[in-house]
Amino acid sequence: MSQIEEFKKVFKQIKQSWERGDQAAMLMIITVIGSAYRRPGAKMMMSMDGTMCGTLSGGCLEGDLFGWAEKAIQEQVPLTVKYDLTENELWGLGIGCKGAQEILIVPVDPADSFWSQIDYWIHQEARITYILECTGETRAAFVGEDTEFGDTASLPTAVRKQAILHAGSRTRAEVMHVEGRRFVIDTVRPSERLIVTGAGHDAVPVVDLASKAGFAVTVLDPRESFNNINRFPSAQHVVMEPDAADPSMFPDGWWVIMNHHLNRDEASLRLALHSRPKFVGVLGPLSRTEQMLVNIGLPMSEAPIYSPVGLDLGAETIDEVAVSIVSQLMSLRNNRNAAPLHGRAKIHA
Repeated sequence: MSQIEEFKKVFKQIKQSWERGDQAAMLMIITVIGSAYRRPGAKMMMSMDGTMCGTLSGGCLEGDLFGWAEKAIQEQVPLTVKYDLTENELWGLGIGCKGAQEILIVPVDPADSFWSQIDYWIHQEARITYILECTGETRAAFVGEDTEFGDTASLPTAVRKQAILHAGSRTRAEVMHVEGRRFVIDTVRPSERLIVTGAGHDAVPVVDLASKAGFAVTVLDPRESFNNINRFPSAQHVVMEPDAADPSMFPDGWWVIMNHHLNRDEASLRLALHSRPKFVGVLGPLSRTEQMLVNIGLPMSEAPIYSPVGLDLGAETIDEVAVSIVSQLMSLRNNRNAAPLHGRAKIHA
């Protein structure tokens, strides 16, 4: 699940809690030292009636965290909780993650102007960087390049500058200490867009798995009987021939071309290459892709083309092929080399 989808899910549950007459809090990991189940920026929610959405530790800390969440909600002030999981005897948990982490617990009223604006911009798929002072005194947010709200005028200059830098480069929440005050800076980015051209039987697991991996998936296929919400409930649908589509509809996207139809594949490849793609994966033999590129008039070296698409996992069934394709997408999106973890001292860079 992508950052933005996790945030949407957590905030939706918070709103539902309030609709039931029950208050709730958002919990976010803000620091990690050593090994941990999740990294800074991971979020979940807890409400007074015991409802939980998301996880920060795989289940080993949530029980204790609930007591702290109750306290934060009752007192209506944020608080931070530190866990040192190297002290297993103290916690009696026997956890394998021997690291330390700090969690910020923030009571959230979805009707509050600050949080309602956060919710609005998240659902606009905007990039948003928000700053929370750990005491709750200052809250501010920056949307894209030209929108801001909250207590932006009250931010120390150093925090404001770091927030701008964070928006452009950081992928995890961070804590900043300024003048004896602590601020959490977190940036939530839109999901990467994946365009799957072809709505055949083998596209179903690709779309499903890619959606679960945090991609915002669009299926492009002219056949309405194939390209519909019943077959692809997690995707958007563009029902048209690829040669009738405009590249401006799909800027900066990731592409998987799998029409099993030479003319549509070639039209899809041409469309993808004119849309500033980040990735173009083509199902089928390399020689077939090379011939399509000759017909289009572009060499493979001029675009991020991956043919055949996927990692070498020995995949045969359509589900296995989907794992191969989405694994490659994830590794490139996350700047990883898709190598085995065996023998590695640290899993998270």
